[in-house]
Amino acid sequence: MRFKGKLLQWHDDKAFGFIKPNSGGEDVFIHKTAFSNRQRIPKINDVITFSITKDNQGRYCADKATYSGEKLIKRQAKGVSKFSVYLSVSFLGLLILAVITNHMPGNLLIAYLVLSSVTFIVYALDKSKAQRGAWRTAESALHLLALVGGWPGAAIAQQILRHKSKKRDFRIMFWFTVIINCTALIWLMSAQGAQLLLMLK
Repeated sequence: MRFKGKLLQWHDDKAFGFIKPNSGGEDVFIHKTAFSNRQRIPKINDVITFSITKDNQGRYCADKATYSGEKLIKRQAKGVSKFSVYLSVSFLGLLILAVITNHMPGNLLIAYLVLSSVTFIVYALDKSKAQRGAWRTAESALHLLALVGGWPGAAIAQQILRHKSKKRDFRIMFWFTVIINCTALIWLMSAQGAQLLLMLK
C-alpha cells in the first residue's frame, strides 16, 4: 500500500527526516536510503509517496519513497565486486608469503590483519547506524583506518556489506588512501626502509 505526505524535517548531516502523512497519524521516519532517487537532496515540504516497512528494531519507517511527479524505480541489488575482494585477499596473501620468505617482519602482517578486521567491524557498525538513523561514523575516520593499513578490510566490507560502495567521492578518496598505503609499504620493503623494518622485528 502506498501513502503520501509532506517532508516536515530533514537532517542532512544524519541523512534522515520525518514525513507527515496526508491521511493523518504519527510522523513517519525516513532515511535517505529509502528514496528511489538518491541524487536529489530532500527538502522541507517535498511531497513524497512511500510504502511502510519495519527496521531491524521493529519500528515503522518509510520505504520505496518517490518525490511528487517521479515514478518508482525498482532498485536491483548489484553483485559483489570480485575485483575489490580478490585484490584484498591477494594483497594479504602476498604479505603472508613475504613473511614466510623473511622479506617482511611478522609484526607488520599482524598489524594489517588486525587493522583490516577492525575496519570491517567499523563498516558493519556504521551500516547498522545508517539503517537505524543513528549518529554515523565520520568518513574521515573510515579513510584514516584505510590509510594506516585497514584498506583490505574496508574493500571487502564495501562489497560484502554493500556499504559505502556507491558514493563516487568516497570511493575516489578510498582508492587514494590505498595507493598511499601501498606506496609506503613498497618503500618499507626497499633498501631505504630496511632499517625501519629491522626495528619492527
